[in-house]
Amino acid sequence: MIDYIGTADRSPILYLDGVSVTFDGFKALNGLSFYVDPGEMRAIIGPNGAGKTTMMDIITGKTRPDQGEVLFAGTHDLTRLDETAIANLGIGRKFQKPSVFENQTIFENLELSLKANRGVGASLFFRLTGENLDRIDEVLAIIALDGARNQIAGSLSHGQKQWLEIGMLLMQDPDLLLVDEPVAGMTDAETEQTAILLREISETSSVVVVEHDMEFVRSLNTRVTVLNEGSVLAEGSLETLQNNQQVIDVYLGR
Repeated sequence: MIDYIGTADRSPILYLDGVSVTFDGFKALNGLSFYVDPGEMRAIIGPNGAGKTTMMDIITGKTRPDQGEVLFAGTHDLTRLDETAIANLGIGRKFQKPSVFENQTIFENLELSLKANRGVGASLFFRLTGENLDRIDEVLAIIALDGARNQIAGSLSHGQKQWLEIGMLLMQDPDLLLVDEPVAGMTDAETEQTAILLREISETSSVVVVEHDMEFVRSLNTRVTVLNEGSVLAEGSLETLQNNQQVIDVYLGR
């Protein structure tokens, strides 16, 4: 069990305690326990098979744990909810491979992602409000695509597609954003811009970033959690972890 010292009005945005799950005899998570505070950005690192993807699957309802507690905002038991219900609570997930509407413009991709009633009747009569347009403009600026709003998404670079998908998640106003290896395949300039983007998002939402690129993790300037064999091996700044012999042995020294 992990201890959390907080206040009545400040519970962790994400709390995992003793989470375990086994697939065909392999223990993907083994008593995983950690928490993320509201407004915090956290980087998650670790070797392949450490449990990073399974952890995100548990949080988003794709996988059910065999045991353990997973709470969102102190009150919502994520182990009892399906993927749609969890997304509607305010948890967004960005997978490694970008998924955008290739034949639509950047603007249209963001418009389609607006947090709104998408029932048949509501969709037929849906009209963008001034508030909607302001939000799209705000997100376009955050993802550094405000000068290309009418460009077809399929023509974007790999990095720009990643930013657009993050923007599509932002249109849902998430309280917690889970981002899986966002800079894989990016140029150095795109990687630098992505760090800026995520730091800006973390000013209003909690962000959990799973990443292998240590220079990118360093540029996030945030607390890092190291997973190994399905549980937390160490936590702290990247500089501290780079001097941790256990972390060097299982991951950084490879």
